Order: sequence, then structure tokens, then C-alpha cells
Amino acid sequence: MNDAQALDLLEALVSIPSRSGHERDAVEFLVGEMSRHGFDAHVDPVGNAVGTLGTSGPRICLLGHIDTVAGDVAVRREGGKLYGRGAVDAKGSLCAFIAASARAAASGSLKARVEIVGCVEEEATSSKGARYRATLDAPDACIVGEPSHWDGLTLGYKGYLQVRCSFTESLAHTASDRTSAAARACRAFSVLEGEIERFNDGRETLFDRLLFHLDAVSSESDGLSEHTHLDLKLRLPPDWMPAAAEAWLRELVPAERFRFRGAIPAWSGPRSALLARHLARAIARTGGRARFQQKTGTADLNIVAPAWNCPALAYGPGDSSLDHTPDEYISFEEFERGIAVLTEFLCHGRLEELANPRGLALGAM
Repeated sequence: MNDAQALDLLEALVSIPSRSGHERDAVEFLVGEMSRHGFDAHVDPVGNAVGTLGTSGPRICLLGHIDTVAGDVAVRREGGKLYGRGAVDAKGSLCAFIAASARAAASGSLKARVEIVGCVEEEATSSKGARYRATLDAPDACIVGEPSHWDGLTLGYKGYLQVRCSFTESLAHTASDRTSAAARACRAFSVLEGEIERFNDGRETLFDRLLFHLDAVSSESDGLSEHTHLDLKLRLPPDWMPAAAEAWLRELVPAERFRFRGAIPAWSGPRSALLARHLARAIARTGGRARFQQKTGTADLNIVAPAWNCPALAYGPGDSSLDHTPDEYISFEEFERGIAVLTEFLCHGRLEELANPRGLALGAM
């Protein structure tokens, strides 16, 4: 698959809407395209697109996601860029996986048994696709497809805790001195801001800090009681598990009800792991110098890496600052250089080392 064919594949996939929970059309299209390019492809029991290629060498899982967030971005090629929802997050990475694997196999130099997975519901709290794959046998190594620029390797992601805090008060005339549910919610939010600032004192990096975002505030009344809801998302550092964050929040916030809507622990692997070193060499051999990073978001890496306990990291072309934006795009150059790095890795990396138990031990922490 040459660069032009890879870009055509990406444009076609981006043109198929695939919001979380509504990925079926995109999945069936991708399975058909993988089959056409020599993969043994199918839809798995939870709706993921799966394609395998290669008959020998270590089993390498290239795990991306095919779903997107909401928002229509007009699909177009303009100024060396492909615009469209999912172009960078993360259909670009998924199509780069397919193009590199097909190219490596066509050259006769593929040194691994590649398993490509286009997961469903990565953008939803369910993470249904990755959670199902995590129950299956572990591969020898896993690369999760998320944009990091063509020369960037993402070693880990923060965890998260998503919660609705609900405050309730009996209705009273506004001339009375009673505190409203809305006022209590505002005070609780202010206290939470201060406590998080204290928690982060002395923590130098964003990855090690507790971050939080107020997603929404809403109020309602039934004529007898009033209710105010704070929808919060906490971004958790690696030394704080969701259960600890939940207990801390319950003690700190005087809400009548907590509804926890999703939680995933942080995960990060070492830059000294064999997988990271081999991908860094592939970047060097294609003219770059690898940049190692830890990100403040959360990805399917957080789910499959601890479950499989194999060497794992995230890699993919594109600028992650464009994720979920109204002008989402991936540049042709980024996409093509990402394919080149992955092809180099699959053809010329010392992949047999990834099947070594010592390599397995270096892959997670």
C-alpha cells in the first residue's frame, strides 16, 4: 500500500461517521478494506474491527480506535492536510497501522504476526472494545494508536474519575435566609479547588498532579425541592487510584448524592523498555529523534497494558492538540512519516527480542 492509497483509505474511513456506540458502518468498511489488502479480517463479538497478517515472529497488537466524539467536520483535502472528525483522533493512527503492515508484508520483510484492532467506544466511559480485548490472551507487545507526532512515543496516560455531585434543598422564598442548593454547590466547588491546589503543592509535572475539570452545572426543581448537579472529571496521577480519589471526594464534598460514571487508573511504562527502544531506533532510521512523553488524558493503553502485562506504549502520527476540535486535521507529511516509522519497525526492528521473557518484564511498571 503506497502513500496515496493509504491517504485514500484514511479519507474514506473519516468520511464514515462513527460516533461512540454507532461504529458499525465504519467497522464493516474497514474489515472489507483489510481483507482486500491480504489481512484475515473479521468483526469480533463486541464490534471491534480485527485484522491479522503474518505467520511467524512475535505477536504484535496494533490497537487503535475507530470511534469518534460528536461534531461534524467537513471532510476535505486542503493545503497538505486532511480535515474531518477522526482524522487525527484516531483514524489516522489506525490507517497508518494498516498501511505499514500491508507494506511490510508486500515487501516480504514482515518480522511479526501483526494483529490490528479498531476498537469501539474508546471515547465513551464504557471503553467496551478495549475491555473485551483485555480479557483475551496477551500479545508479545502492544502499540496503541494515538497521535503523538511521527517522532513522539507516549509512555503513559493519567487515570480519571468521572462523577456527578448532587445537592438538594427544600424550596424556600428567595427573601428567606436559607442556603440554596446552587449556593452549596458553588461553595463546594470553591473548596474543591483549594484542596486540589494543596494536593498539588510540590508536584512539578502535570502528569504527577491531580487535575480536574467542571464539565457542566445544572439545576432543576419539582416545586418542593431544588437540585443542583456538578459534573466533574478528575485526572488522576499514577500514585492515586480511583478508589482513593472517590473516598477523598466523598469526605470533602457535602453532596447528598454521588453518581460515579467511570474510572480508570493511570498507567505508564519505562522509556528503557525494549518496545520503546526499538521504536525509537525506527524513528532514528527514518530521520528523526524520538521524544518520550506522558500525557494528561486517558487512552485504551490504560486498560490493555496492565491487563496484558506486556511491553506497551502509544504511537501515531498527528498533533493531539487537534483532538476533538472543530478544525481537526492530519497533515499528509505527518501521516506518511508515521507509516514509514511503523514500516521500518515491522521490517527491520529486532522484534524477536519482544518474545523474550526479559523483554516482557521491561514492558510494564
